[in-house]
Amino acid sequence: MLGAVLGTAQFAFGVFIIPLEEEFGWTRTEVNVALSLGVLTGVFSPIAGRYMDRFGARWVMAIGLGIVGIGFFLRASMNELWQFYAFSAVVFAGTAGVTNLPAGRLVTVWFAKTRGRMMGFVTAGNNFGAMISVPLVAALIVSAGWRSGFVVIGALMIALMVLTLVVVRDRPQDVEKEMGKRWTPSGATAASAQASLEGFTTREAMRLNAFWLIMVGMALQQFARTAVASQLIPHLEQDGFSTGSAAIAVSLVAFFAMSSKIIFGGLSEKITALYAYVIIIALQIIGLLILVFSPNLPITWFSLVIFGLGMGGVGALGPLAIVETFGLKSLGRILGLMSFAIILPTVVGPVMSGQVFDRTGMYDAAFLATAALLTVSMGCFFFAGFLKPRGSRITGSTA
Repeated sequence: MLGAVLGTAQFAFGVFIIPLEEEFGWTRTEVNVALSLGVLTGVFSPIAGRYMDRFGARWVMAIGLGIVGIGFFLRASMNELWQFYAFSAVVFAGTAGVTNLPAGRLVTVWFAKTRGRMMGFVTAGNNFGAMISVPLVAALIVSAGWRSGFVVIGALMIALMVLTLVVVRDRPQDVEKEMGKRWTPSGATAASAQASLEGFTTREAMRLNAFWLIMVGMALQQFARTAVASQLIPHLEQDGFSTGSAAIAVSLVAFFAMSSKIIFGGLSEKITALYAYVIIIALQIIGLLILVFSPNLPITWFSLVIFGLGMGGVGALGPLAIVETFGLKSLGRILGLMSFAIILPTVVGPVMSGQVFDRTGMYDAAFLATAALLTVSMGCFFFAGFLKPRGSRITGSTA
């Protein structure tokens, strides 16, 4: 689910940019405004989180996938710019319930003792989806057109919705029913699942300085995704990559991002997710600086490896940082509020990159501004590590 939704809605967005420009004559900024509508993911995340805390992940995931699928089907029929914006809004509204919210809950309920490693494996689906979706969608557009690309993606979402209803279970009693079966995760018990649901309420968490530092840090680090990752394909094409090579390059970023989730998810069990966050943001900054100042294509390839290793860990460490700091009792609401803060980079990031490109003919200034914002984000996570609460309220936490 994570791979399909994020791979197509975000990473493969860049594949559609040039076909839409060529067909409708839209500017880069106008196309990127649709990506800024990802703000709706943040707007609806607190609502989706509230219902997930109350009813579990299953129905929230299924409804979200259905909405995303409808949005892609509608995109395939668009002819006007306002329609592109309206149908993109539907896609991003649906993603609120199908990304980090259910991942954090399901992994912690089923893998309470190894949540760092398992979160890494599960959220690696984000980048696995990007790694395969970008070249597949690119090939589909070349062979059948961009409208067919949207139709195929919509059909995939509906299929995943049905699969979610059949497979997903996340209540402690669901864990208890699986006890003794050969596929039951090691150490999983109804008691451990119930204990994983303990922690701070939303109001209690918001009284802590660590809450606000993490919120600011998560918001600022999203500029790497909204201002940089979404524009990598046109940037690389400008640097001399062919369309096919640019798609392969983005797939390379996705591969190392996938590896990053597994590496840093496991590392979080030893040094905490907050300090692992500091490391991955440092890697993003280094990768961006090399990308901007790289003198030749081989160095550019190297910068993409470093950037991918940094950017990928975000998907795993976000829910882990919330769980280890505040527990799972109000994970949906707290993570939803954190997602609400991502409204700023979601709106500003793509428009900033589009404006910089339209005015200067290149992305360098936008990428350097993103590196500066990431530096502030890194500091937020570093100090949050000192200020997070310690005690028995967060059962099984490294806090």
